[in-house]
This record gives sequence, C-alpha cells and structure tokens, in this order.
Amino acid sequence: MVNTPSQGLLDFLHASPSPFHATQSLCQALQAAGYQALDERETWQLQPQGRYYITRNDSSIIAIQLGQDDPVEQGIRMVGAHTDSPCLKVKPQPELSRHGYWQLGVEVYGGVLLGPWFDRDLSLAGRVTFKHNEQLHSRLVDFKQAIASIPSLAIHLHREANNGWAINAQTELPPILAQLQDDDSQGFRALLAEQLQREHSINDANVLDYELCFYDSQPAALIGLKQDFIAGARLDNLLSCYAGLQALLNSDAQHTQVLVCTDHEEVGSNSACGADGPFLEQVLRRILGSEEAFVRCIQHSLLISADNAHGIHPNYADKHDSNHGPLLNKGPVIKVNANQRYATTSETSSFFKLLCQQAEVPVQSFVTRSDLGCGSTIGPITASQLGIQTIDIGVPTFAMHSIRELAGSKDLSYLITALQAFYSSATLP
Repeated sequence: MVNTPSQGLLDFLHASPSPFHATQSLCQALQAAGYQALDERETWQLQPQGRYYITRNDSSIIAIQLGQDDPVEQGIRMVGAHTDSPCLKVKPQPELSRHGYWQLGVEVYGGVLLGPWFDRDLSLAGRVTFKHNEQLHSRLVDFKQAIASIPSLAIHLHREANNGWAINAQTELPPILAQLQDDDSQGFRALLAEQLQREHSINDANVLDYELCFYDSQPAALIGLKQDFIAGARLDNLLSCYAGLQALLNSDAQHTQVLVCTDHEEVGSNSACGADGPFLEQVLRRILGSEEAFVRCIQHSLLISADNAHGIHPNYADKHDSNHGPLLNKGPVIKVNANQRYATTSETSSFFKLLCQQAEVPVQSFVTRSDLGCGSTIGPITASQLGIQTIDIGVPTFAMHSIRELAGSKDLSYLITALQAFYSSATLP
C-alpha cells in the first residue's frame, strides 16, 4: 500500500530501471485505474468519457481521459515528460576479455555525468528480442542484483586524480562482470538467454538483439535528518512521469486530459516515439477526427512540459544567476529562456503562477546565467510540432544527469498538486 507520494515514487523508480520498464510501470498503474489499451494498428472505437492509453516502441506512452465537455471548444490539458535518462548502454558486440576479466563495451547515452558511475554496484535492464519456436518475440529483462562494477584507478597509480581528468568513454568505462576461468566460453547473448529463462520461463531462446542499459542497483531513498530529500537514479525525469500520472488519476473528468511520456529526450527526441516524432500528433488527430477540429482544439489547449530544473547548489552558487536560484522544497520552477530553449511565454507563466496561487503551491523561476549554455526539454519541440501553448516547469534538483540525483521530498507533492489543479482547471489562457 502506498502511504505517501514519496514512497510511491521510490517504488516507481525501483520498478523502472529502463524506459521500457518505466512505460510498463505506467501501463500497469493505468490498467489498475480502468484505462484501456489501444493498438495503433487497429481501428479505434472510442467511447464518451473513455480512458485509454497507447504505447509505441514499448518505451513511450500517451494516456487519455476523454472529458465531459467538447475538447474542440474547451481544449485539452496536456502534461508532457520523458521516460529516458542518461546512462551506459551495452554495445551490439560487447564482449571484452582483458587480463583474465570479462567486461562489456558500452556506449554513453545522453549527457551523462560520468564520474559518479565509478565504484557503483551495477545491474542491467532493458528489452531483449529473440527467436523462439520460429517466431520473433521481445521481452523485458532486469537482472536486479549487482552484476558489474567500474572500479576507479587507485590514487597511488593516478596521483593527479583529484585535480580532475578527462574520462575516456571507450577505454575507462567498460564494466567488469566476472573473472574468467580457463574453460569459460559463454557469450553475452547466452547470458541473456539464461535470464529469459529465469524471468519468463522461456527455454532455448535465440537472442538476436537487445537494448540494455546499466543502472545503479542501490535503491532510491528518502534521506536527510528530516527526510527532506529524495536520492536516487532517474529522477530526471521519472519524477515528473510519476507526478503526472498521480495528477491524472486523481483529477476530475470534466475536461479532456492527456499525459504523454516519451523516450529519447536525452538525445534530442528525434525518433518515431520521441517528442520530435509524430506520435502525439497522430494520436490527437485520430481522437479529434478532422483537420478543422484538430487545429481549433490545439489553439484552445495547453501543454505543461514537466522536466527537472537546476536547484542552486550551496557549494556552487556562482553557477546561477543571483536572482534565479531555485531552492529545493520551495515549489516547482518555471523555466524561462530568451532563445527558446524553454517554451514558456509570459501568458503561460502567468497562468501557471495563478494556478499555483489558487492551489496554495509555492512557485519559483529559473533563468540560466547569461554566460552559460542552457539545456532544453520536450517543451519547445512539442510546441513547434503542434503549435500549442506551452510552459516549461520542473522541480529543482541537484546532480542532474548523475547516476544518483537529489530532489526535495516536499516538491513532489507540490508538483502533483499543481498538475492536478491544471488538469481540473475550468479555463485555459
């Protein structure tokens, strides 16, 4: 039984070590709430006030609550987030045998903060595709236990280590899985076949390919003397996915509501299931029926792009604009950028501030220093794809893109409350 939003998030993170598992976790929660799965390859028979979800690539999902009013006239309230996080992905031919150790070659996915990946107890999860009984199948796997590590080089052999060094992703990141014996000849695909047998009772699987990522096996936790903080992997951006899910499940059904959680944001969203692809637009067009209805609906609608923001770090305060340093546990952050790295406008920002004021949720603002670059989100991408009014927000965090990030435990509740108020809002700007 989930007693608090924080515990619910911890459980969600534990069940979601990869984008595929995150989407599966979202599907399970939606099914339990009465949402019906739709297949994009089939004809849809939508019912008034129906609740549905659609997945693509097993790693992106759109959930829809059809409202009591007309979405063409009243608009759709949309919340967007992403299911992927920076990580180390296993290469197609990964086996390395060096000095008696079995290692796997990895590719860096997204803007990974590499240093914290050393000396961690790593596990492995993702999707495996295989032939079985002359048919092609895919299944999710999660080794769960720690099976690998990337040991640091001892300081005795690298005296300048504490002065900083450039990590070579090709030579320094392959994790160590085992010490080889003279008769060891097992390949990685054979190891995956064994895992399929353990998890899914599938015997004699001929593994053809996979999409697998290493992850920290240490579970997320509430930490701090007063449990002020949530520490864990993939807070960027599974925290927003979870908050959007809870807001959707607990809001009223007066208006049509959408939660969209897409893959590949960390590498630009340019894919069939990413925010820069056609997934959301195609789903909305099928729901609305005609070009006239689609355009009118979009012009009445609003998207909240929810993705983590940079909290002001007490040890590195000079990395922030002095007037825009968000604090943890002081509410969600409105993200603004003059060069459209965020899609916030004065109207959407004002709407969200009023929404938070009415819901008694504190709200903050973030603008990056003018002499530093700025990251981006699905907000500008979706806004340019659909022509929809958009605001970029997120909870402040530390150590973004590290293997273990830190967020405020109160901010999760603030974000859920704000998003629930948005889903239930009578009017949009």
